[in-house]
Amino acid sequence: MTTDDFAALLRAFALSAESGDGARFAAHFTEDAIYHDYIYGPHQGRAEIAHMLQDMFHRDATDYRWEMFDPVINGNMGYAWSLSSFTSTIPQFKGQRIVIDGMSRFIVRDGLIAEYRESVNGGVAMAQLGVAPERMNKVFNRWTGWLKERPETVAYLARPKAGTTDK
Repeated sequence: MTTDDFAALLRAFALSAESGDGARFAAHFTEDAIYHDYIYGPHQGRAEIAHMLQDMFHRDATDYRWEMFDPVINGNMGYAWSLSSFTSTIPQFKGQRIVIDGMSRFIVRDGLIAEYRESVNGGVAMAQLGVAPERMNKVFNRWTGWLKERPETVAYLARPKAGTTDK
């Protein structure tokens, strides 16, 4: 996939996310794809990905906007920086406008997304919402657990520091 092809995929991906149409969004993914969302957790397969977008995210937000910038791809792995924004519809945060700065990693297979991961500062989003510190702590602890349990993190922590030798 060329950088131009990847950029086109990301434009279509973001427009589909903005639309709230779960099937349209999920069509950008392989049948067995996994979408790792920092709020709603991992979702595998097109049906679960469609459900996450349409029935969870768009239930909780309106006026969604998502733009990807500076896409790069090397083989089957691509990255892009993004800005996204939405207005919360969650009763205790209703009407709060949020903007999020993020980085996304895509594993692409046969022109479709096979894996999506994002890295965002969710604390900044929660501060914009006005989330109580106790609730933020609970969420941060859940995210910490997800981070520490990921196979990549376990493998990273098990390796010696670069430039050191085991004796």
